[in-house]
Amino acid sequence: MLIFMLPLFPFTFFILPLAALTLALVQPRQLSGPKGIDVSHFQGTIDWSSVAANGISFVFIKATEGTTFLDPNFSDNYIGATDAGLIRGGYHFAHPDSSSGATQANYFLARGGGWSADGITLPGMLDIEYNPSGDECYGLSASAMVSWIQDFSNTYESQTGRYPIIYTTTDWWTTCTGNSAAFANDNPLFIAHYASTIGTIPAGWPFATFWQYADSGPNPGDQDVFNGDAAGLERIAKGS
Repeated sequence: MLIFMLPLFPFTFFILPLAALTLALVQPRQLSGPKGIDVSHFQGTIDWSSVAANGISFVFIKATEGTTFLDPNFSDNYIGATDAGLIRGGYHFAHPDSSSGATQANYFLARGGGWSADGITLPGMLDIEYNPSGDECYGLSASAMVSWIQDFSNTYESQTGRYPIIYTTTDWWTTCTGNSAAFANDNPLFIAHYASTIGTIPAGWPFATFWQYADSGPNPGDQDVFNGDAAGLERIAKGS
């Protein structure tokens, strides 16, 4: 068994097996990566040059919800973030009780949720979480919810060549998908957990690619961090 000596602050060392070292290296880097935000019309008009000057590297912008809502600020936010030099992408708030995953993916794709390998566009994000007005799991069983997400994800991938990022909470995912591990190989995870540490993440995923760690802060919208460095964030945008 290979072993490695890693520092244990302040001046001690411990022996770590190779498997544990691998796990440690893919755990979220907490708040050390590039910072981002996610926004919608609720933030009103945003001064994107100030956001960029304040250390933000990326942004997810609400585009659509269900099949009846197009965020009125999406276009202005998307153009403003682009002009400010930010890596950006759109997100879709899911309503699995109103129409199929494929229908909502197509609605999202036709209204700003697409992806291109230009180095500044993040894959679209599926925001799948607590029902804002009704049953927590939208009246779907765990297996039906997994099927709905697969329908959305496969439709998005068939048109863009990229699987969408999945934004959720561990609590909702566990409750409403039965803690499914079906998406861990293809879909990057964006976990929401407002705390000083990222906490437990859903089954299958060895790490979260993005972490929403606060719902307010020095920049508009929710406060996010990428699990990696600036080069890694660019690779996500390029599709490599």
